[in-house]
Amino acid sequence: MSSRHPQPPKRTPRPTPPSTAKPTPPAKGTASTKGTTAPTKAKAAAPPAAKKAPAEKPARAHPPGAISALGLTKVYGERPALAALDLHVPYGESLALVGHNGSGKTTFLRLAAGLLDPSDGSVLIDGHPAGSLPARAALAYLSDSPTFYEDLSVWEHMEYIARLHGHEEWEQDAADLLDHLGLYDRADDLPTSFSRGLRQKASIAMAFIRPFDVLLVDEPFVGLDASGKQALIELLAEAHSSKRTLLVATHELSYLETVSRCVALRDGELIYDGASKGIDVLSLVS
Repeated sequence: MSSRHPQPPKRTPRPTPPSTAKPTPPAKGTASTKGTTAPTKAKAAAPPAAKKAPAEKPARAHPPGAISALGLTKVYGERPALAALDLHVPYGESLALVGHNGSGKTTFLRLAAGLLDPSDGSVLIDGHPAGSLPARAALAYLSDSPTFYEDLSVWEHMEYIARLHGHEEWEQDAADLLDHLGLYDRADDLPTSFSRGLRQKASIAMAFIRPFDVLLVDEPFVGLDASGKQALIELLAEAHSSKRTLLVATHELSYLETVSRCVALRDGELIYDGASKGIDVLSLVS
């Protein structure tokens, strides 16, 4: 047997019927496709439509007032000291802020005074961001732990604070304040040498010697004797009668009798905001 493969038989091509349509000549420079089938190009898949981002909620506007907090929050690590607080205090109002130790009272006051930066939210004083120059000019803050310059007497503190805030005719006001608080005879002494009660009286005098529209007070009755408490209540009442705004954080239940509104915090959250009369205060501070 031969190793060569036999040739296949010759096949006569079948005649092609004539076409009635004239063939379209190929474009110049393009290879003829006669006798071939052009591959069909697959249409590119349309890219997926981009998802519309959810519309952002418009920022809430602060209502006009002496103190306005919106979503005010302060977090230390994972522990919230103040949780998204909304609070509005109209001009000329006097209110008490109550709550147990660690409820967030001091945190709120320090945020409003511009001494702390919020973790979220904001607070305005007389329409200005807390801590800004206009806010600081409008606000006086009486801390629960007063600090003094070691080398200045009570009188020198009074002069320094008064002049710093543009109160040039301060001498008579300073003398009246110190006399009212029982400190007139200690005006030349260093407040750093005072007892807890006398230090508190000195800090009260220094808070009231400067002009202010808003007064924030943190536990002012601690350490005061009966006469000192009465003197402070009278100063607060006088300030309120002059249309100044007062926010006093206190455990002194008798003070609530002098105000019409009470705000309570518990574990950093607002639990009460309403009339001070007829409420069970002990349940709010426990």
